[in-house]
Amino acid sequence: MAAHFPINHHLRPLYRLLAGIAGLYMLVFGVVGFIQTSGAKFFTRDEAEWVLGLRTNPAFALLSIVAGVVVLGANLVGRNLAHFINQLASVVLLIVGMASLAVMQTEANVFAFSMSNVIVTFILASIVGTASLYDRVGTPAQASAEEDFRHGPRTA
Repeated sequence: MAAHFPINHHLRPLYRLLAGIAGLYMLVFGVVGFIQTSGAKFFTRDEAEWVLGLRTNPAFALLSIVAGVVVLGANLVGRNLAHFINQLASVVLLIVGMASLAVMQTEANVFAFSMSNVIVTFILASIVGTASLYDRVGTPAQASAEEDFRHGPRTA
């Protein structure tokens, strides 16, 4: 069964803006982190740097650049692309946060995550995920049909 998201929600621009800011943060963090960790081993944990309050190595910085470009780009384009990318990004960020939490004190912590990284990852997942709930677009007829489905037909 498909989920029923509101179509043409009146706060859609605000949610796209918030998701875009989250994507911009990921992008800026990745660029600054990649610059500060240049010369370090790609998956190093010993030479990891603190950037914008988070711990990073070149691998995590590069991953953040890619994620930031995808989320920011989708929210700049808008339409239903932003809806689908925000949904996917939210799920991926939640999985990354949980996996990082599970391996934080082990050798498997290849991205040099700290607890602050996990918390920020969950916050970003919440922002992008919430935006995905309200940023779906469609025709006025589709919006009316969705409202009728969610709340029952309107009586005049």
